[in-house]
Amino acid sequence: MDFTIKEDKGFKYVDEGEGEVIVLLHGLMGALSNWEYVVNQFKDNYRVIIPMLPIYEMPILTTGVKSLSKFLKKFVTHMQLKDFIIVGNSLGGHVGLMYVASNQSNVKALVLAGSSGLYENAFGGSFPKRGNYEYIKEKVQFTFYDPATASEELVDEVFATVNNRERVIRILANAKSAIRHNMAKDLPKIKIPVCIIWGKQDKVTPPDVAEQFNALLPNAELHWIDKCGHAPMMEQPVEFNIVLKEYLSKLN
Repeated sequence: MDFTIKEDKGFKYVDEGEGEVIVLLHGLMGALSNWEYVVNQFKDNYRVIIPMLPIYEMPILTTGVKSLSKFLKKFVTHMQLKDFIIVGNSLGGHVGLMYVASNQSNVKALVLAGSSGLYENAFGGSFPKRGNYEYIKEKVQFTFYDPATASEELVDEVFATVNNRERVIRILANAKSAIRHNMAKDLPKIKIPVCIIWGKQDKVTPPDVAEQFNALLPNAELHWIDKCGHAPMMEQPVEFNIVLKEYLSKLN
């Protein structure tokens, strides 16, 4: 990814383009590079910002979705953002939901892709065995419809992460926090427009999760992407961007 990572007052982020602001939130095992296709598509007409969520930097006792949501609030305040759009994948969608639940007046719309918040089957129901590369490769492939989407670079990145004891502890803490902070009761109170973009073959947050989000959110619309797993912006970037572009054009 050729984007410059900026650092300011303890925040690390990508900030590309000018115009209406889109904030992209990555997932638990995700990275800024997950959004490369989205940034390239939208930076000519929007200001696209990706904060690096401090998933591995938070104190262990406060690690979780709630703390990440508070971090997002501090980041938004620091960047002086108003009336912006949030696009979140996996845990990033959950963080976005939690932020919106308390800050609706500041957000124009929310886009969810494979979001946690109701249910997720992280790592296929079991946690990665450290030191076993083939096992990690299999679990990363589980995230996608097409196993080939799990590049060697991506598998290497996840393998390095799960073999770092401090990171593993925080991954587990965040995963447990995501399960604890079920948002079913909060969703009906979220009145802003929500676009749900979901892979038809998502095994981490299966299709019925998307249908539940659609039923519980008062102002939502659901779009399916075929031959696609948990990260549609990575696996089917062209189709994801088409859906997102059409949705954003309707907001104006």
